[in-house]
Amino acid sequence: MIDPDTFRAILGRFAAGVTVMTLRDTIGADHGMTVSAFASVSLDPPLVLACISNDAQMHPALEGARHFGVSILSSEQEALSRRFSDVLPDRFAGIGYRRGKSGVVLLDDALATLDCTIVARHPAGDHAIVIGQVDEGSVRHATPLLYYRGGYAQLER
Repeated sequence: MIDPDTFRAILGRFAAGVTVMTLRDTIGADHGMTVSAFASVSLDPPLVLACISNDAQMHPALEGARHFGVSILSSEQEALSRRFSDVLPDRFAGIGYRRGKSGVVLLDDALATLDCTIVARHPAGDHAIVIGQVDEGSVRHATPLLYYRGGYAQLER
């Protein structure tokens, strides 16, 4: 089996978009975290997945959640990515957002947003894979925020 440092270095060479995933728990409290392990799964039906660490503060809230939101961050939103990566008492205080049809938080000025119904959860090593059917989405013309080799990056055209 590959050693963890080499594996991490290899994966760091894969530039990834940066997202903030949000959900509401069973008592209606909002949760959110920065997620770079996000991907499309299927066009028909429209499915996406996100991978959440078992140690993540938001992980327990996944158990009873029925929906999640994804805000794909633009290059102007690095501060939001850092905010949702940090441990804060209220990550949503003082930021702009709207609620999707399911009630999940979708961040203002995101490159794109998705409102999803959870259709599957799978344990996978030290993470959980959450698959969602996309019920609603929006897109805005801007440049994406990327994560590459342990830091934030932007596209140059």
